[in-house]
Amino acid sequence: MSRIYNEAEMEPVYGFCHYLALVTYDVCFRGEVVGLENLPGHGSFLIAANHASFLDPPLIGCQVQRQIAYFARKTLWKPGFASWWLDTVGTIPVDRDGGQDVSAIKRVLRALKQDNGLILFPEGTRSLDGRLQAPKAGVGLICCRAQVPVIPARIFGSFEAYGKGGGLHLGTPVSIIFGAPIPPSVYDEPAAGKERYQIASDRVMARIAELREPPVTVI
Repeated sequence: MSRIYNEAEMEPVYGFCHYLALVTYDVCFRGEVVGLENLPGHGSFLIAANHASFLDPPLIGCQVQRQIAYFARKTLWKPGFASWWLDTVGTIPVDRDGGQDVSAIKRVLRALKQDNGLILFPEGTRSLDGRLQAPKAGVGLICCRAQVPVIPARIFGSFEAYGKGGGLHLGTPVSIIFGAPIPPSVYDEPAAGKERYQIASDRVMARIAELREPPVTVI
């Protein structure tokens, strides 16, 4: 599926960064991108993806034709350019535990009510070896509170390109696959009591795990 983006409809700073990330991906990490048709053209939604590298948020986000929001650790908000940039592009600060921050959840729900999208990483932190990790209940809490479609996404090659503890390897193919939307009726189990949010996280993570790496086309 061809990619069509209109950065002019995004917040200017976000639009510039979106374009820059897309160019960087195409030049330095281009692999295969599959399932763009699964991304909603309108309405609120969540993207839930595996997390193996600092590259994951921009490389996944630049494939989305609409402006979306991200989470970032509160500790990144420091006086100066960093705080200005994070606020300008609509980043949501969150405590390190990832999902029990009440103020962050309120901001997420407010953003979704405005028909925006948000990207989540159920594992909570980057993988140490590139393999999938067990999901945390915090993401399930957000999904169940939001009651919007969740798009499972899986990124392949980002650990090899810039994994935790490793250097940056330009030219490493990074492929991204977006799966079919998961409706709330599938991931949510309201009668599950205390286990409700963990069950939702597990179901979303299972859909991520089902996504298989597409073969990279050699040009």
